[in-house]
Amino acid sequence: MPETQDIPFNEYLMQSSNDEIVDRNSKLKPHWDVLFNNIEKIGYQEMASRQSDLNWYLSENGVTYNVYNDPQGLNRPWNLNTVPTLMNYKEWQVIEKGIQQRAELFNLILKDLYGKRELISNGIVPQEVIYSHRGFIRQCDQIDYLTKKQLLVYAADIARGPDGQMWIWGDRTQAPSGMGYALENRLTIGRVLPELSKGLNVKKLSGFFQHFNNLLVESSPRKTDAPNIVVLTPGPLNETYFEHAYLASYLGYPLVQGNDLVARDGYLWMKSLKGLKQIDVVLRRVDDLYADPLELREDSQLGVPGLLEVVRQKNVSIINPIGSRVLENPGLIPFIPGIAKYFLNEDLILPQVASWWCGQPRERQYVLDHLSELVVRRIDRPHSDSVFIGYQMNTEDLEMLRHQISDRPYRFVAQERIGFSSTPTFINQTLEPRNMAIRAFGVYANNGYEIMPGGLVRVAPIVGNTTITNQTGGLSKDFWVVDEKEEKRKPRVTTHKTVQPYESGLKDLPSLTAENLFWAGRYVGRALSTARFLRMVVKQMNFTNFNERKPNYQSLDALFKAVSNLTCTFPGFFEEETMEDPVAEIYAVILDPNRSGSLAHTMSMFFNAYYSIRNLWSSDMWRVFERINTIWRTIQNDSNVNNRKIVQVLDQLITRLIAFMGLVEESILIEQGLLLYFIGLQLELSMLNISKCRSLLVVKLDEHIEYEVLESLLNSHESLNIYRHSFRSYIKIENVIDLIILDQKYPRSVAYRFNRLNKDLALLPQSQISRELSDYEKFVFEGFAKLRLANSSDLCKTEEDNSVRENLDHLLSELSDLLFKASQAITTTYFSHSYQQNQLIQQSFSE
Repeated sequence: MPETQDIPFNEYLMQSSNDEIVDRNSKLKPHWDVLFNNIEKIGYQEMASRQSDLNWYLSENGVTYNVYNDPQGLNRPWNLNTVPTLMNYKEWQVIEKGIQQRAELFNLILKDLYGKRELISNGIVPQEVIYSHRGFIRQCDQIDYLTKKQLLVYAADIARGPDGQMWIWGDRTQAPSGMGYALENRLTIGRVLPELSKGLNVKKLSGFFQHFNNLLVESSPRKTDAPNIVVLTPGPLNETYFEHAYLASYLGYPLVQGNDLVARDGYLWMKSLKGLKQIDVVLRRVDDLYADPLELREDSQLGVPGLLEVVRQKNVSIINPIGSRVLENPGLIPFIPGIAKYFLNEDLILPQVASWWCGQPRERQYVLDHLSELVVRRIDRPHSDSVFIGYQMNTEDLEMLRHQISDRPYRFVAQERIGFSSTPTFINQTLEPRNMAIRAFGVYANNGYEIMPGGLVRVAPIVGNTTITNQTGGLSKDFWVVDEKEEKRKPRVTTHKTVQPYESGLKDLPSLTAENLFWAGRYVGRALSTARFLRMVVKQMNFTNFNERKPNYQSLDALFKAVSNLTCTFPGFFEEETMEDPVAEIYAVILDPNRSGSLAHTMSMFFNAYYSIRNLWSSDMWRVFERINTIWRTIQNDSNVNNRKIVQVLDQLITRLIAFMGLVEESILIEQGLLLYFIGLQLELSMLNISKCRSLLVVKLDEHIEYEVLESLLNSHESLNIYRHSFRSYIKIENVIDLIILDQKYPRSVAYRFNRLNKDLALLPQSQISRELSDYEKFVFEGFAKLRLANSSDLCKTEEDNSVRENLDHLLSELSDLLFKASQAITTTYFSHSYQQNQLIQQSFSE
């Protein structure tokens, strides 16, 4: 093993006194030597290129981490560095035992705090540490659980201290995040840099996730071969929503929100298209206090009213149980060694950060005397605003903190400042030492805890920075546990523990997911149809030189008013002032995100709807989706917009939307909810087609003006070539009505869409179990019958001295009304979330 001075990374080592690549004798660790040799073979320039490939891959696959108030936008791309962090398996085995011990210990603490409370009655833990912490939920007292352990998933934040040992500096017990990101990091590095692991026997993660899945299956109160398991998410705005969707997709379980679930008759049910479906296990990613608005925070929109009562009756398993946040209490840390002695009669295998709870006089005095050297935290608010870094504070702030501690000492805990080790991080074609921390994961299995042979490594954003969080711009790394022996290949097993075949269908589709699919179809249809019409109008503005408009440009005026009708951006072009200067209005209809009905507003709703169902997507769908997002941001951020740029962007947008629609049909099965997407799409396109026809065909115009309007309508409908091929004649109103409205064989006609809706609606669950037509079927069937009975000659007629085609207007008005009623009936039948319970007394859970 070479001495430090022989290492070709001398300059790197000079930047850090405590680095992962060297042992206590300042010798390069053998596995790091292998990795560095692999990096040198690849070359630094190629490594930089691979970093770009890696960034592109993560972005294209939609790996994101939501950062609130971030200038880059809500869904910020996940940052993964090309150089992993390595650890020898022999050292990892010690850490593994330490994490297993700590997981077992915290399970016993959780059981005791909501059970006998021996820790408090025997004076091992002061009662103020527990009862003053908002994570202690009294409603969870004395709940009995069916699972062998109460704490089923545990995560520990660890880092190497100056003494060379791995220290515990944080515990995650409520809903530990990071497992999905760790898996995605491993898969991404393997795809982009497969040669990096040459000569290194890296432990695989697949076995851990099989244990994780088995835990979910075995936690079911009903001992069935195929329990009903869901992943409960707060929704797309949550910072780790990507992981929620990723794990749901990877494990094959529905991703649900609170509105998808309902507690009735002592059981938990998922509202699906085929009615209520009993749920056995909930992998919870909603915080404790928000999980049940009936017993906990009444203002929560994220949880399920009555969920705690279902838990009490042992009819559902929650992972981890509600109330487990109390274990993330930093005030517990000073008492952990004593608790380990009491419950296990053992010393801690892994040391933890030295901590002093200020509720004890001697400890409080020590903290006050050394305040400028310590890190102080509030025990009940684990947020950034509750952490006070004494060595970064001025005298005035320290004095203010001193008074706060003196006033309510039981609410504060102080910890020593420790210097974390650094790890090589590839930045700008060089290696930099960045301080790092590891999140390690454990799940209950085989009467103990299985620990992931890897984890999530996070490193500081700049050299020397000891603040390591994703919210402040930290990077992530893959974490390799490497062994001297090659890991034996195990036979590939199914993800699910059960061997019973199970085919999911509409009965497994959560109602909120179904609703999002329905609206996803509507929004993509609205975006496409609106973009096409606006593109046509902007082109017509160019052709007619709208800056020098003259009174006889009636065709353009008709198109402008049709824009307002189509987008419902009233008063819009129906105001005389707007018609005098249409440029500002047309640009607002396209680009103003705060204007309801604008294309920008529609695109925003499109993005939200599709991001909410991202667990159903293929990777190709996400790539096209991101491209649409990029195209749209380009024009939104352009301060010098003109007609040419708008047409170019709309051209690109329309092409990508069409591609995206095709991928939707390829990626989701009818029984997975594609049926709802089709219904929403056909409904929206039908409504918009009717709106365009009503705006442009109902009023009879002068012959040459009407010709221009008809040609524009066909253009916006992508039907001009079809018209010429079908009729080979001068454009006439009768033929346009036949093609656009009445032709049952033309896929873009109103009649065709009504017929398609008839067939799709018949496949919905309510339609299949009833011998009679449902309300939504009746409305669509009535509309289709009216179209079958109509003919273009009658629809074109006008009375003398009347320029309005009354028959056409009446038909289109009726069709529009019937589609609206059908949409309302679908919503009432399948998407109603009105079931609500309220607390009898008001409780305070202020944060």
